[in-house]
Amino acid sequence: MDDDFFDTRHSGKALELGNNTAYRGDDINLLEKDPTLKKIIIAAGWDVNVFDSDAPDLDLSLILIGKDGKTRMDEDFVFYNNPQGSGGAVKHHGDSRTGAGDGDDETISLEFSGIPFDVMQILIVLSIYKGDEKRQDMGMVRNSFVRIVNADNDHELTRYLLDEDLKGHPETAMIVGSLDRFGPKWHFRPLGEMVEGGLREVAMRYGLIIANQ
Repeated sequence: MDDDFFDTRHSGKALELGNNTAYRGDDINLLEKDPTLKKIIIAAGWDVNVFDSDAPDLDLSLILIGKDGKTRMDEDFVFYNNPQGSGGAVKHHGDSRTGAGDGDDETISLEFSGIPFDVMQILIVLSIYKGDEKRQDMGMVRNSFVRIVNADNDHELTRYLLDEDLKGHPETAMIVGSLDRFGPKWHFRPLGEMVEGGLREVAMRYGLIIANQ
């Protein structure tokens, strides 16, 4: 796993979120937020609140779902070991193992025009690498968020703050939300669905088989 990653860190100034904050159960029309939208960056950031053990290694992944509710091919699973999908329209920009520092820790870019017409939904997943093996869980994570940004102008469209939904949870993965296709429009729905068994279990739900993560 490469420690270099696409950096969209901020200068340390407090962000004015305004009405950009998303909550579980929302349905956010991204093109209504920004009609110029062509390409987005999905960014995740976090810190860890344990000091006497290895820091949990969080991973940001996307799973592209077809009309039958399953992935169409292995390349529909975009994560640190498969950093590109849909002919390069989806790109993972590298793994951060510690979540150290402020701002975004991992990012995936997505160009809407390159997403195949039969992809109807894209799941956004956060998981802990070897979480069960290391007895680490999502409840150890703090100051966590996933945000969606217009890649062309750095305009933040929405930000889902995860701490309340992660607090006290023993699971090792979360389906953060989904990007749902409605014709030319894409809607972001924050889900906050906790998953036991980590990334492997999430992948298996959608027709993929991977090694233990």
